[in-house]
Amino acid sequence: MLPASIQITGELLSATEVQDICESLKEDGVRLLSVRGCQLSDRDFGRVCRSVAASRSLAQLNLNLGVVSSLSRTRHLADALATNRSLQTLFLHGSPLLDAGLAALNPALSTHPALVCLDLGDCMLGEEALALICGMLPPDGAKSGLRELTLSANPRIGSKGWARFAIAVAHSSQLRVLNLDYNPLGDQIAAMLAVAVASSRTLEVLDLEGTGLTNQSAQVFLDMVENYPTSLRVLVLAENDISPELQQQISDLLAEGEDEDSRDAPPGLPGRTPSSALQPIREKHQPLTWLPHSNAGPPMVMLTSGLGESLLAETEM
Repeated sequence: MLPASIQITGELLSATEVQDICESLKEDGVRLLSVRGCQLSDRDFGRVCRSVAASRSLAQLNLNLGVVSSLSRTRHLADALATNRSLQTLFLHGSPLLDAGLAALNPALSTHPALVCLDLGDCMLGEEALALICGMLPPDGAKSGLRELTLSANPRIGSKGWARFAIAVAHSSQLRVLNLDYNPLGDQIAAMLAVAVASSRTLEVLDLEGTGLTNQSAQVFLDMVENYPTSLRVLVLAENDISPELQQQISDLLAEGEDEDSRDAPPGLPGRTPSSALQPIREKHQPLTWLPHSNAGPPMVMLTSGLGESLLAETEM
Protein backbone atom coordinates (compact mmCIF):
# COMPACT_ATOMS: atom_id res chain seq x y z
CA MET A 1 0.00 0.00 0.00
CA LEU A 2 1.30 3.44 -0.92
CA PRO A 3 1.77 5.97 1.91
CA ALA A 4 -1.29 8.18 2.42
CA SER A 5 -1.92 11.84 3.15
CA ILE A 6 -3.24 13.29 6.41
CA GLN A 7 -4.62 16.82 5.99
CA ILE A 8 -6.36 18.61 8.89
CA THR A 9 -6.99 22.36 9.05
CA GLY A 10 -7.80 24.62 11.99
CA GLU A 11 -8.93 21.98 14.46
CA LEU A 12 -8.24 21.28 18.12
CA LEU A 13 -6.50 17.89 17.97
CA SER A 14 -7.35 15.41 20.70
CA ALA A 15 -4.81 13.08 22.26
CA THR A 16 -6.45 10.20 20.40
CA GLU A 17 -6.13 11.93 17.04
CA VAL A 18 -2.48 12.72 17.76
CA GLN A 19 -1.88 9.10 18.70
CA ASP A 20 -3.34 7.94 15.38
CA ILE A 21 -1.10 10.37 13.49
CA CYS A 22 1.97 9.22 15.40
CA GLU A 23 1.29 5.55 14.77
CA SER A 24 0.81 6.14 11.06
CA LEU A 25 4.09 8.05 10.89
CA LYS A 26 6.01 5.37 12.75
CA GLU A 27 4.57 2.69 10.46
CA ASP A 28 5.76 4.67 7.41
CA GLY A 29 2.14 5.05 6.32
CA VAL A 30 2.20 8.82 5.69
CA ARG A 31 3.75 10.72 2.81
CA LEU A 32 2.09 14.09 3.43
CA LEU A 33 1.14 15.45 6.86
CA SER A 34 -0.66 18.79 7.06
CA VAL A 35 -1.98 20.14 10.38
CA ARG A 36 -2.01 23.81 9.35
CA GLY A 37 -3.66 26.09 11.89
CA CYS A 38 -4.37 23.23 14.31
CA GLN A 39 -4.10 23.44 18.08
CA LEU A 40 -2.46 20.72 20.13
CA SER A 41 -0.76 20.56 23.50
CA ASP A 42 2.99 20.98 23.86
CA ARG A 43 3.19 17.34 24.93
CA ASP A 44 1.34 16.16 21.83
CA PHE A 45 3.46 18.38 19.60
CA GLY A 46 6.56 16.69 21.01
CA ARG A 47 5.02 13.28 20.29
CA VAL A 48 4.35 14.25 16.67
CA CYS A 49 7.93 15.49 16.28
CA ARG A 50 9.38 12.25 17.61
CA SER A 51 7.23 10.34 15.13
CA VAL A 52 8.39 12.61 12.29
CA ALA A 53 11.95 11.77 13.28
CA ALA A 54 11.20 8.06 13.02
CA SER A 55 9.31 8.21 9.72
CA ARG A 56 11.01 7.01 6.54
CA SER A 57 8.07 7.81 4.24
CA LEU A 58 7.19 11.41 5.13
CA ALA A 59 7.99 13.74 2.21
CA GLN A 60 5.89 16.84 2.97
CA LEU A 61 5.15 18.44 6.36
CA ASN A 62 2.80 21.43 6.67
CA LEU A 63 2.87 23.20 10.05
CA ASN A 64 1.61 26.55 8.73
CA LEU A 65 -0.30 29.17 10.71
CA GLY A 66 1.05 29.06 14.21
CA VAL A 67 1.49 25.37 14.96
CA VAL A 68 5.16 26.00 15.82
CA SER A 69 4.24 28.69 18.33
CA SER A 70 7.18 28.80 20.74
CA LEU A 71 10.94 28.34 20.92
CA SER A 72 10.52 25.05 22.77
CA ARG A 73 8.38 23.70 19.93
CA THR A 74 10.95 24.94 17.45
CA ARG A 75 13.61 22.95 19.26
CA HIS A 76 11.43 19.82 19.20
CA LEU A 77 11.08 20.26 15.44
CA ALA A 78 14.82 20.81 15.03
CA ASP A 79 15.53 17.55 16.86
CA ALA A 80 13.09 15.74 14.57
CA LEU A 81 14.66 17.18 11.42
CA ALA A 82 18.13 16.24 12.62
CA THR A 83 17.09 12.58 12.64
CA ASN A 84 14.61 12.42 9.75
CA ARG A 85 16.05 11.61 6.32
CA SER A 86 12.98 11.54 4.06
CA LEU A 87 11.44 15.03 4.27
CA GLN A 88 11.58 17.03 1.04
CA THR A 89 9.15 19.90 1.73
CA LEU A 90 8.61 21.86 4.96
CA PHE A 91 5.99 24.59 5.37
CA LEU A 92 6.26 26.88 8.42
CA HIS A 93 4.38 29.87 6.99
CA GLY A 94 2.90 32.06 9.71
CA SER A 95 5.06 30.74 12.57
CA PRO A 96 6.55 33.31 15.02
CA LEU A 97 10.06 31.88 14.70
CA LEU A 98 12.03 35.12 14.98
CA ASP A 99 15.80 34.98 14.49
CA ALA A 100 16.24 32.77 17.55
CA GLY A 101 13.90 30.14 16.15
CA LEU A 102 15.62 30.03 12.79
CA ALA A 103 18.98 29.76 14.57
CA ALA A 104 17.65 26.71 16.43
CA LEU A 105 16.44 25.12 13.19
CA ASN A 106 19.42 26.04 11.05
CA PRO A 107 21.80 23.13 11.81
CA ALA A 108 19.10 20.59 10.92
CA LEU A 109 17.79 22.52 7.90
CA SER A 110 21.20 23.18 6.38
CA THR A 111 22.36 19.57 6.69
CA HIS A 112 19.15 17.69 5.87
CA PRO A 113 19.94 15.35 2.97
CA ALA A 114 16.56 15.53 1.19
CA LEU A 115 15.01 18.94 1.95
CA VAL A 116 14.53 21.00 -1.24
CA CYS A 117 11.45 23.16 -0.55
CA LEU A 118 11.11 25.51 2.45
CA ASP A 119 8.39 28.06 3.32
CA LEU A 120 9.42 30.64 5.94
CA GLY A 121 6.87 33.30 5.02
CA ASP A 122 5.39 35.45 7.81
CA CYS A 123 7.91 34.07 10.31
CA MET A 124 9.01 37.45 11.72
CA LEU A 125 12.59 36.90 10.54
CA GLY A 126 15.33 39.52 10.59
CA GLU A 127 18.86 40.08 9.35
CA GLU A 128 20.45 37.29 11.41
CA ALA A 129 17.97 34.72 10.15
CA LEU A 130 18.47 35.77 6.53
CA ALA A 131 22.22 35.37 6.88
CA LEU A 132 21.63 31.75 7.93
CA ILE A 133 19.26 31.20 5.01
CA CYS A 134 22.01 32.33 2.64
CA GLY A 135 23.93 29.26 3.78
CA MET A 136 21.08 27.08 2.49
CA LEU A 137 21.79 28.35 -1.05
CA PRO A 138 25.28 26.93 -1.65
CA PRO A 139 27.23 28.02 -4.75
CA ASP A 140 28.24 25.84 -7.66
CA GLY A 141 30.38 22.90 -6.69
CA ALA A 142 29.17 22.85 -3.11
CA LYS A 143 26.53 20.67 -1.45
CA SER A 144 22.98 20.51 -2.79
CA GLY A 145 20.62 23.20 -1.53
CA LEU A 146 17.06 24.47 -1.69
CA ARG A 147 15.20 24.50 -5.00
CA GLU A 148 12.13 26.41 -3.75
CA LEU A 149 12.22 29.09 -1.05
CA THR A 150 9.44 31.31 0.30
CA LEU A 151 10.29 34.35 2.43
CA SER A 152 7.06 36.31 2.00
CA ALA A 153 6.11 39.07 4.47
CA ASN A 154 9.19 39.29 6.66
CA PRO A 155 9.39 43.09 6.96
CA ARG A 156 12.05 43.07 9.70
CA ILE A 157 14.71 42.28 7.10
CA GLY A 158 16.55 45.42 5.98
CA SER A 159 18.43 46.46 2.86
CA LYS A 160 21.78 45.09 4.09
CA GLY A 161 20.29 41.64 4.59
CA TRP A 162 18.56 41.63 1.20
CA ALA A 163 21.77 42.75 -0.53
CA ARG A 164 23.66 39.82 0.96
CA PHE A 165 20.80 37.50 0.05
CA ALA A 166 20.86 38.69 -3.58
CA ILE A 167 24.50 37.63 -3.82
CA ALA A 168 23.61 34.17 -2.48
CA VAL A 169 20.79 33.86 -5.04
CA ALA A 170 23.12 34.84 -7.87
CA HIS A 171 25.51 32.02 -7.02
CA SER A 172 23.04 29.35 -5.92
CA SER A 173 23.42 26.16 -7.91
CA GLN A 174 19.93 24.79 -7.20
CA LEU A 175 17.31 27.51 -6.58
CA ARG A 176 14.44 27.47 -9.09
CA VAL A 177 11.54 29.19 -7.28
CA LEU A 178 11.84 32.26 -5.03
CA ASN A 179 8.84 33.95 -3.38
CA LEU A 180 9.54 37.35 -1.80
CA ASP A 181 6.02 38.81 -2.02
CA TYR A 182 4.79 41.34 0.55
CA ASN A 183 8.23 42.44 1.71
CA PRO A 184 8.96 46.20 1.58
CA LEU A 185 11.81 45.81 -0.91
CA GLY A 186 11.53 48.93 -3.05
CA ASP A 187 13.31 49.70 -6.31
CA GLN A 188 16.86 49.59 -4.92
CA ILE A 189 16.61 46.01 -3.65
CA ALA A 190 14.72 45.00 -6.79
CA ALA A 191 17.65 46.22 -8.88
CA MET A 192 20.00 44.00 -6.86
CA LEU A 193 17.64 41.07 -7.37
CA ALA A 194 17.57 41.74 -11.12
CA VAL A 195 21.36 41.38 -11.20
CA ALA A 196 21.04 38.15 -9.21
CA VAL A 197 18.43 36.79 -11.62
CA ALA A 198 20.61 37.68 -14.59
CA SER A 199 23.52 35.80 -13.01
CA SER A 200 21.52 32.74 -11.95
CA ARG A 201 21.47 29.74 -14.26
CA THR A 202 18.62 28.03 -12.42
CA LEU A 203 16.04 30.56 -11.14
CA GLU A 204 12.79 30.22 -13.11
CA VAL A 205 10.10 31.77 -10.87
CA LEU A 206 10.37 35.05 -8.92
CA ASP A 207 7.37 36.44 -7.00
CA LEU A 208 7.64 40.14 -6.15
CA GLU A 209 3.95 40.83 -5.60
CA GLY A 210 3.27 43.78 -3.28
CA THR A 211 6.92 44.70 -2.68
CA GLY A 212 6.74 48.46 -3.22
CA LEU A 213 8.11 48.52 -6.77
CA THR A 214 7.58 51.16 -9.46
CA ASN A 215 8.08 51.41 -13.20
CA GLN A 216 11.77 51.95 -12.48
CA SER A 217 12.13 48.34 -11.33
CA ALA A 218 9.98 47.04 -14.15
CA GLN A 219 12.16 48.82 -16.69
CA VAL A 220 15.26 47.13 -15.25
CA PHE A 221 13.64 43.70 -15.51
CA LEU A 222 12.40 44.49 -19.01
CA ASP A 223 15.90 45.41 -20.13
CA MET A 224 17.24 42.22 -18.61
CA VAL A 225 14.79 39.82 -20.29
CA GLU A 226 14.95 41.73 -23.58
CA ASN A 227 18.71 41.88 -23.94
CA TYR A 228 20.29 39.10 -21.90
CA PRO A 229 19.86 35.31 -21.65
CA THR A 230 18.04 34.28 -18.50
CA SER A 231 16.51 31.15 -16.98
CA LEU A 232 13.60 33.21 -15.61
CA ARG A 233 10.17 32.14 -16.90
CA VAL A 234 7.72 33.67 -14.38
CA LEU A 235 7.98 37.13 -12.79
CA VAL A 236 5.06 38.21 -10.58
CA LEU A 237 4.75 42.00 -10.27
CA ALA A 238 1.10 42.38 -9.22
CA GLU A 239 0.12 44.85 -6.46
CA ASN A 240 2.96 47.22 -7.33
CA ASP A 241 2.91 50.72 -8.82
CA ILE A 242 3.85 49.35 -12.24
CA SER A 243 1.97 50.07 -15.44
CA PRO A 244 0.02 47.17 -16.97
CA GLU A 245 1.81 47.81 -20.26
CA LEU A 246 5.25 47.19 -18.76
CA GLN A 247 4.03 44.10 -16.97
CA GLN A 248 2.60 42.74 -20.21
CA GLN A 249 5.81 43.42 -22.13
CA ILE A 250 7.83 41.48 -19.58
CA SER A 251 5.33 38.63 -19.54
CA ASP A 252 5.34 38.38 -23.35
CA LEU A 253 9.14 38.28 -23.51
CA LEU A 254 9.33 35.58 -20.83
CA ALA A 255 6.72 33.53 -22.68
CA GLU A 256 8.72 33.83 -25.90
CA GLY A 257 11.80 32.54 -24.10
CA GLU A 258 9.87 29.56 -22.77
CA ASP A 259 8.58 28.73 -26.25
CA GLU A 260 12.12 28.87 -27.65
CA ASP A 261 13.33 26.47 -24.96
CA SER A 262 10.60 24.01 -25.87
CA ARG A 263 11.51 24.17 -29.57
CA ASP A 264 15.22 23.78 -28.83
CA ALA A 265 14.80 20.64 -26.72
CA PRO A 266 16.53 17.61 -28.32
CA PRO A 267 14.23 15.12 -30.08
CA GLY A 268 12.70 12.63 -27.69
CA LEU A 269 13.47 14.77 -24.63
CA PRO A 270 11.05 17.07 -22.80
CA GLY A 271 11.63 20.80 -22.88
CA ARG A 272 11.77 23.01 -19.81
CA THR A 273 9.21 22.17 -17.16
CA PRO A 274 6.15 24.40 -17.68
CA SER A 275 6.33 27.38 -15.37
CA SER A 276 2.87 26.70 -13.97
CA ALA A 277 4.14 23.39 -12.62
CA LEU A 278 6.97 25.10 -10.81
CA GLN A 279 4.87 27.48 -8.77
CA PRO A 280 4.62 26.15 -5.21
CA ILE A 281 1.25 25.57 -3.58
CA ARG A 282 1.54 27.78 -0.51
CA GLU A 283 -0.07 30.33 1.75
CA LYS A 284 -0.67 33.52 -0.21
CA HIS A 285 -1.95 36.39 1.86
CA GLN A 286 -1.14 39.54 3.78
CA PRO A 287 0.92 39.31 6.99
CA LEU A 288 -0.73 37.81 10.06
CA THR A 289 -1.84 39.38 13.31
CA TRP A 290 -0.71 37.28 16.25
CA LEU A 291 -2.86 36.34 19.22
CA PRO A 292 -1.46 35.04 22.53
CA HIS A 293 -0.92 31.29 22.39
CA SER A 294 -2.79 28.99 24.72
CA ASN A 295 -3.16 25.26 24.36
CA ALA A 296 -6.76 25.39 25.51
CA GLY A 297 -7.67 28.87 24.32
CA PRO A 298 -9.00 30.38 21.09
CA PRO A 299 -7.30 29.94 17.70
CA MET A 300 -3.74 31.21 17.75
CA VAL A 301 -3.83 33.16 14.49
CA MET A 302 -6.21 35.72 13.07
CA LEU A 303 -5.91 36.59 9.40
CA THR A 304 -5.93 40.26 8.55
CA SER A 305 -7.21 39.54 5.07
CA GLY A 306 -8.82 36.78 3.06
CA LEU A 307 -6.80 33.67 2.33
CA GLY A 308 -6.92 32.05 -1.08
CA GLU A 309 -5.28 28.67 -0.70
CA SER A 310 -5.48 25.09 -1.89
CA LEU A 311 -4.11 22.18 0.06
CA LEU A 312 -1.00 20.37 -1.04
CA ALA A 313 -1.59 17.84 -3.76
CA GLU A 314 0.12 14.48 -3.46
CA THR A 315 2.47 13.71 -6.33
CA GLU A 316 4.29 10.57 -7.38
CA MET A 317 7.73 10.11 -5.88
